[in-house]
Amino acid sequence: MMRKGKDPRFKLQRRLLTELPGLGKAGALERRPYPPGQHGARRIKYSDYRLQLEEKQKVRIHYNLREEQLIRLVKKAKKKKATKWISTLINILERRLENIIFRAGFAPSQAAAAQLISHGQVYVNNKKVTIRSAEVKKGDRISLSPKGLKNQIYTYIKSAPRLPNPDWLEKTDSDEQAFVILKDDPNLETIPFAFDDSLVTSYYSKV
Repeated sequence: MMRKGKDPRFKLQRRLLTELPGLGKAGALERRPYPPGQHGARRIKYSDYRLQLEEKQKVRIHYNLREEQLIRLVKKAKKKKATKWISTLINILERRLENIIFRAGFAPSQAAAAQLISHGQVYVNNKKVTIRSAEVKKGDRISLSPKGLKNQIYTYIKSAPRLPNPDWLEKTDSDEQAFVILKDDPNLETIPFAFDDSLVTSYYSKV
């Protein structure tokens, strides 16, 4: 069995000094609130670029994305006519089906949510959807299939979701059914961890 300090999810969060709920592993900073290394004593020169890079990494890691996927979504957000493209980006990320399943408390992590989706155990408006990046729209109903209700991923997390249900999701959860309705558009304030959006904006300024 892997010890706490050896869990790569803990190491990632300690390196960034931020709890990232999407990794599904709470408590990374409780016992060791410092970066990995000899007692956290490693000295790092935090240049502007490094600060931007680490802030971007928080977003990428929490939402379970590869760098090329995140860049593609940044370009998509920039094409929208909005005052702040970073707000549009977060809206897109929060409305991804994988994230909705996680935020609804149907899975303990983004990766576990992706597994439920790929196994065909998630419906959007009563239609099976197997693409984790599918974007949910306001008013859509996202539910688990009968098989999904019995999946260990869901039964494990049902009694103690990783995060409280956000106010932009209307949730119904019982033994017979589990679904949420996207009642409002998520925004920059709904991201479930502390981050500086200006640093992410600066990092992708030339994308």
